[in-house]
Amino acid sequence: MIVLLLFIPVWPGMARRGPEKEQQVLQALDETATYIADVLINEQGYSRCDYNIPEGRWYDYEPPWHTGQAIYALTEAFRLTHRQKYLESAIRAGDWWVGLQITDHPKLNGMINSIHGDHAGQVIVFATMSDGSAGLYKLYEVTGDRRYADVPTRAGDWMLRNMCLLDEGVCYDNVDPVTGEVLKAHSPFWPDKENQDLYDVARPNNEGSLFLDMYEYTGNEEYKAAFITLCNSLVEKQGPEGMWMDFMPNNKAEGSVHPRFNLWYAESLIDGYELTGDHRYLEAAVKTARTFAGFQDSYGTIYYKNYLDGRRDRSSITGSAVAFSGLLWLRLREHGVEGFDEAIELSLQWILKNRYAASHPDPNLAGAVINTRLRHKKGKLWLTQRDVGSTFGVRFLAAYYDVTFGD
Repeated sequence: MIVLLLFIPVWPGMARRGPEKEQQVLQALDETATYIADVLINEQGYSRCDYNIPEGRWYDYEPPWHTGQAIYALTEAFRLTHRQKYLESAIRAGDWWVGLQITDHPKLNGMINSIHGDHAGQVIVFATMSDGSAGLYKLYEVTGDRRYADVPTRAGDWMLRNMCLLDEGVCYDNVDPVTGEVLKAHSPFWPDKENQDLYDVARPNNEGSLFLDMYEYTGNEEYKAAFITLCNSLVEKQGPEGMWMDFMPNNKAEGSVHPRFNLWYAESLIDGYELTGDHRYLEAAVKTARTFAGFQDSYGTIYYKNYLDGRRDRSSITGSAVAFSGLLWLRLREHGVEGFDEAIELSLQWILKNRYAASHPDPNLAGAVINTRLRHKKGKLWLTQRDVGSTFGVRFLAAYYDVTFGD
């Protein structure tokens, strides 16, 4: 008798990919998406952003990009659950977002009023728009309502014409909302730095793959070329550790790394690889992903501030980085990159376990993915629960469901 042995590749957690695990993932996604729809999106249609736990009070923090990410998450939740409330909430948020379009300013017409609003103050910020724009294109795909793609496309065109130095592979960060002038000599992100150079006021700014979305929506080759130029710039400006340490919010002097900034660039590089097949983009994204696998501890946690020398500041727990890293690891595995299976499962188990209970007595927290930020501000400790843990959490759970349980 001949016995045939079939060797099937497995990864940690695969043995538990049956109905019980599928239900766990869907329940976590549903509870978290319900939190986004019922709590995070406020009466005006934008994300409440940061919840100060000791005060029991919400504070705005770059609402355009936080709201855009909430829209992205809600469209993903609607795709998998078909619950109409998620789409309705996303539409309400999308209507708020497109309402930010500037139509009555001699220099800013077509741009959106993407005010930062926190430590950078009342300035329009490139990434505040582009970090949120992807959600609007997703909403357009679901609804067919062209406003949700027309508005970010027009704003992105304004940014391309007025803020981008493609020969240098960067785009300026800030615009004065009153004068409409692009800030080219001094950035409010560095208030105490007297002499500022180009990299203090401009970055590759490829977050959200905005110009790619614009190209796919319009077919305009100029937008495709701009996206590829910024991808090339990211490859050229990436350090050997897979980070972009020359640019804030990384801090090159102290060797500290922001928990999402580099992941956004890596995500855009994966998009660039899928568009062009250029393996340099994939290799650069893998470098970033491997460094973040090193930041993840044995429980799956990723903290807000990590150091290139291996230290971690454990004062802030960043569920959004756990989820966003997981998203990148999943996409890289789909492209045949090995070595991230354990990290993906750690991220999944972390998201499943580290959520406020849906029955939590504080309705501002019930159902949220834990994402804390501890700062010293206004003469006191400023402990917030941030919305992005939940929005990236839903995106990760949806992606995990697709690759593990999808058809």
